[in-house]
Amino acid sequence: MDKLKLPENITIIEVGPRDGLQNEKNFVPTETKKEFILRLKDSGIREMELTSFVSPKWVPQMQDAGDIVESCLTSDSRDFVLAPNERGLQRVYETGCRAVAVFVGVSNTFNQKNINKTTEDSLNDLEPLINELKERGYFVRACISTAFYCPYEGKILPEDTLALCKRFADMGVDELSVADTVGRANPLEAHALFTLLKSELPGLLLTAHFHDTRKMALANILASMQAGVDRFDSSAGGLGGCPFAPGATGNVATEDVVFMAEEMGVKTGIDLEKISQAIDVVKPFISRPVESGYYRLYELNK
Repeated sequence: MDKLKLPENITIIEVGPRDGLQNEKNFVPTETKKEFILRLKDSGIREMELTSFVSPKWVPQMQDAGDIVESCLTSDSRDFVLAPNERGLQRVYETGCRAVAVFVGVSNTFNQKNINKTTEDSLNDLEPLINELKERGYFVRACISTAFYCPYEGKILPEDTLALCKRFADMGVDELSVADTVGRANPLEAHALFTLLKSELPGLLLTAHFHDTRKMALANILASMQAGVDRFDSSAGGLGGCPFAPGATGNVATEDVVFMAEEMGVKTGIDLEKISQAIDVVKPFISRPVESGYYRLYELNK
């Protein structure tokens, strides 16, 4: 049997503190978030979405974003803050953060449900902001939502996702995080899209972002590795979800991704015991159980 084509190492971008918590019904105390973040970093995480500079009216969980950024930036990691508009960007400039995430959905309907703008209008609004960020020397991460399927429009054509990714590449972004927002993609689709993106966008950092709605995320990650992807978003404890994507569950669990990779000889640099201890910190404050396979075993063996 031919050996699987696997990278020697993968990079985990931890999205739990931002994407994982932003839609949590219970407000997680600020000090708990800080401890969660710092424990995640202590586990070996070197890239992380810390928080979002968004309106507390719409995302109450992120009302302490300024405090989180001030307390949790560290020199040995790339810490992202989501800034979806000019107001958010001005808040970023008041901090020491040097990495910013923006987002757009391939699906027009999803985009309008999410931020009340078409995809094209969103791109037009973001272009001057991205230009300004690059002029100031910031690292820019563009998050591509509904790259495979949309809860309203159904299957997204790969050429539509590619076209949006190319628009961002032309703007000079440093990274594309390409998301299966509703957790509908299968491994063949994951392999095909990332093979296409790797071919058409050489030299640009490509990150795969899978939700585990149908328990396909790990299989999709393995398929993406086969396509040459070595960067993956994940969320400790599988935290997350999306209010504009009915039925979507949390992100793939960091601990499950790390366990699978390390078992196959793919290095992550992440300590599984410490990831689990970080989950212990935040678990009492979240509204749904932690269901990742690795964490359940960790709890049984405590």
